[in-house]
Amino acid sequence: MSDSIKIIATNKKAYHDYFIEEKYEAGIELFGTEVKSLRAGRVNLKDSWCSIVKGELYVNGMHISPYDHGNIWSKDPMRVRRLLMHKREINKIFGLLQQKGYSLIPLRIYFSHSYVKLELGLCKGKKLYDKRAAAAERSAKRDIDRAMKEQNR
Repeated sequence: MSDSIKIIATNKKAYHDYFIEEKYEAGIELFGTEVKSLRAGRVNLKDSWCSIVKGELYVNGMHISPYDHGNIWSKDPMRVRRLLMHKREINKIFGLLQQKGYSLIPLRIYFSHSYVKLELGLCKGKKLYDKRAAAAERSAKRDIDRAMKEQNR
């Protein structure tokens, strides 16, 4: 990770609910007050998803809180925002999304230099038993680490 990247928000729920197959980076079309609100960290990616409509990529359900010192022309916090990607990347993703069980989910939003970028994950949904197995694996790893720390004292 480079010094020029500042993470604004991460979608932890996506890592819990999905297996992430591939990751993509996309720019996002925003207005000035939305960028100021992002600088304050006032964004929620929890229930957001991406869709492709007429060859363009959009993010739905992403909540950017209105800027405190904004004016009367502030935009709707839940509006659908266009993502900026090359056409051939969008077409490739569209082909993959047609396969059964795949979704395009925003994983994190960050500043790369002065631009706002969104990291997208091509995801496949986890079943309940997958979530249980992941929780058991994390718990076992934590127990092993704790035992190793005790042994090294």
